[in-house]
Amino acid sequence: MQNSAHNSLQGSLFFSEPSSSSLASAGAHEKAAALRDAIAAHDHRYYVLDAPIISDAEYDTLYRELQQLETQHPELIVPDSPTQRVGGKPLSEFPAVRHTVPMLSIRTETNTEASGARAFDTRIRRELGLTENDPPIAYLAELKFDGLAVNLRYENGVLVRGATRGDGETGEDVTQNIRTLRAIPLRLNTGDDQPPETIEIRGEVYMRRADFEKFNDHQRAAREKTFANPRNLAAGSLRQLDSTITAKRPLSFFAYGLGEVIGWKLPKTHGGVLDAIEHFGLPLDKHRQRVLGAEGLIAFHQNIAALKGDLPFDIDGVVYKVDSLALQQQLGFSTREPRWAVAHKYPAQEQFTTVQHIDVQVGRTGKLTPVAKLSPVFVGGVTVTNATLHNEDEAKRKDVRIGDTVIVRRAGDVIPEIVAVVIERRPENTHAFEMPRRCPVCDSTVTREEGEADVYCSGELFCPAQRKQALRHFAGRRAMDIEGFGSKIIEQLVDKAMVQSAADLYRLTQDDFINLDRMAEKSAANLCVALEKSKQTTLERFIFALGIRHVGEATARDLAHHFRSLDALMAADSNALIAVPEIGEVMANSIPSFFSEPRNRDVIAALRAAGVCWPDVVVAETISGQLTGLTFALTGTLPTMSRDEATHCIIDAGGKVTGTVSKKTSYVLAGEAPGSTLAKAQALKIPILDEAALLRMIEKPLRKR
Repeated sequence: MQNSAHNSLQGSLFFSEPSSSSLASAGAHEKAAALRDAIAAHDHRYYVLDAPIISDAEYDTLYRELQQLETQHPELIVPDSPTQRVGGKPLSEFPAVRHTVPMLSIRTETNTEASGARAFDTRIRRELGLTENDPPIAYLAELKFDGLAVNLRYENGVLVRGATRGDGETGEDVTQNIRTLRAIPLRLNTGDDQPPETIEIRGEVYMRRADFEKFNDHQRAAREKTFANPRNLAAGSLRQLDSTITAKRPLSFFAYGLGEVIGWKLPKTHGGVLDAIEHFGLPLDKHRQRVLGAEGLIAFHQNIAALKGDLPFDIDGVVYKVDSLALQQQLGFSTREPRWAVAHKYPAQEQFTTVQHIDVQVGRTGKLTPVAKLSPVFVGGVTVTNATLHNEDEAKRKDVRIGDTVIVRRAGDVIPEIVAVVIERRPENTHAFEMPRRCPVCDSTVTREEGEADVYCSGELFCPAQRKQALRHFAGRRAMDIEGFGSKIIEQLVDKAMVQSAADLYRLTQDDFINLDRMAEKSAANLCVALEKSKQTTLERFIFALGIRHVGEATARDLAHHFRSLDALMAADSNALIAVPEIGEVMANSIPSFFSEPRNRDVIAALRAAGVCWPDVVVAETISGQLTGLTFALTGTLPTMSRDEATHCIIDAGGKVTGTVSKKTSYVLAGEAPGSTLAKAQALKIPILDEAALLRMIEKPLRKR
């Protein structure tokens, strides 16, 4: 959007509607030229500088005005008009283009350690005849983009041709497609200077990761083909015979060098060349850096390695070039590559390998995840043998099968994943993957709720894969409140095979605890006391401690007060559960699923046999029933009451407490440091109470809202 800081740019970047008198004298030609200049300037700010100063609507107004003017006066249409970016008629094939100056490949240094940079510097110094006493060589270090190399030919400042690298000698004419990339100017910005008679600017067409993901998401939604990586999509987009398709693809561009140059005085350094290209209006990556000697190259390589995972685009290495053009000329070329440059690659981000097997792992929450077991392959700097398939739907969408050849990707610390299957290399008689219907760890039934992508094991209380998580939850302060049973104690008990389920906790003795690491006699005695104390609990705490999926504290309380006994709850079917206020269809299905698993029932029986018990649930009639029919949500820290005390206070007065805010919520009780609950309540215009207001409501009769 425009602001006061940009008012000085009004003349060059905005096109104001001229008065009738000035329009008559200016003429259509001048108006079209002004519109073209303004649109080109805004394209540069948006696509190159990433600093737009007008809205999309304002830009569209300028563009439509130019379109209308050119429609009325076709003779005003010029090759560098912004309206000519939309693509032309589909081609039957791409014409061949012979490069006047070959687009040579750059030698690749395969040693990914610091010695790769040192070896290049040593070779350059040797070929230049330098000794240890001579000063270090200045290099220009750049990123090596993972895209498609192209050559842009400008004549008298106007883009006349765009071509792919091809084999280096001959490429394909993709001018129509190149013209659709708004990051590439159709006319060079040379100011008042005469543009070069001919200048070829070379660079890389690529796609940002975010644009790639968004494009693939759209393809998936439309049930159309997705692409394995940004490079493949960028290359395929630029080689569309129908340029209107290319125009719809989110392609970007970085310049990095020159081809043929006629009628332009070259700077003395490669860095100067890049600065000049940037001044012409083409986008260049900002990470390029002039460094000195091998140590400068090594530092650049290491710095980029540390941040490459955070870059918005993919790179597969860095490039070192001798900065002095005179020294470049002195070093010259070998048959296929310049002697003054080298690509220093990072470990490959993608590799081909084969799927040996597909295992299903069970996580600490009971989630089942299919994992492809791969033939070992070195990718992203490590040897990869496993790749996640995420979930049942993703595994089916990718259709990964045992025996398939696949492309595996690993970037930074990201878990390796299969990005594509090479269908052409699939063996015969393969079978589509099917998620098991029983847990591979404990043989319990598995469940997948409607609308969810994930599959879960139903053996929450005893499944070894879930054991540590289940015990942490069971012993938690809001559940059984077993003081002293933190993660370290639980991990030791499980790792030493002393505990198989929550019921086993109550079989432990003081001697058992003393055998744990860093456990003194008094601490062991305290754990025994805490266990004994926890046996006396409430039904709602016990229900919550079981760790039934979707059942939180508020739901456990509702279940306890509705069914009044654990046996009644365990016998309830989905129809009985759906009758409980605040119980939806998802919970009405997950609760019976939990209790229908025989081994969950066995653990519950063992807990009761160990002495875990609770008093009968009595839903007493409140004396005044002041809060009957009202629903409260709590957030923040209250001045004198804990959350539990406030909850019981509301329930004793006939009210209900829920863990979420909805239109059905009557009031929100808020203390200090409230969470998002308060903001949501305010958005829904739900009344907010403090502790004092709640107490006043209980003391005095209150008419139901």
